[in-house]
Amino acid sequence: MSRHATPLPRSTAHTWLALAGWLVLAFATAAIGGVASVQAPAFYAQLTQPSWSPPPGVFGPVWTVLYAMMAIAAWLVWREPAGDARRRALTLFCVQLVLNGLWSWLFFAWHLGAWALADIALLWLTVAATLAGFWRIKPLAGALLVPYLAWISFAAALNFTLWRMNPQLLG
Repeated sequence: MSRHATPLPRSTAHTWLALAGWLVLAFATAAIGGVASVQAPAFYAQLTQPSWSPPPGVFGPVWTVLYAMMAIAAWLVWREPAGDARRRALTLFCVQLVLNGLWSWLFFAWHLGAWALADIALLWLTVAATLAGFWRIKPLAGALLVPYLAWISFAAALNFTLWRMNPQLLG
C-alpha cells in the first residue's frame, strides 16, 4: 500500500478513542503549564497591570474552551485521509503545544518576560501555520483555531505590556 493511499475505514470506537487521545494531549499541555502556574495568582497580583488586563479568573475558563477546541480541530484533521499535508499540519499542531506549555514556565515560573514574549511570537506563527494547514484539509478544523489565534494575539500584547511595565519582576 502506498503512503498516499486512503486508510481503511476506522471503527466508531477507534474514532472516539482518537478524540479522547487528542483531548488528553491538549489537556496534558494545560497541566504542564498549570504546574508552572501554581504561583501565578500571587505573581500576577504583584504586576502593574494595564487598564485593559482581564481579571485573573478569566484565564482558566477561556483556556479550557480553547484547549477543547484545539483538540477537536486536530481530531477532525486526523480523521482525514493520510498524506503529507495532514502529517505536516499535525506536526505543527504538536509543535505549537510545546510552545504553548513552555510559555507558562517562561512567564510564571521563571519570570522571563522577554523570553516569554519571544516564545509567544513563535507560538503565534506556529498556530497561524497550523490554522492554515488545518483549513486546507478541513475548513472547520481551521475555523476552530481562529479564537485561539485571537486569544494568543491578545496574550502577546498583554505579555509585552506587562514586561515593559514590570521590568523589576519580568527581567
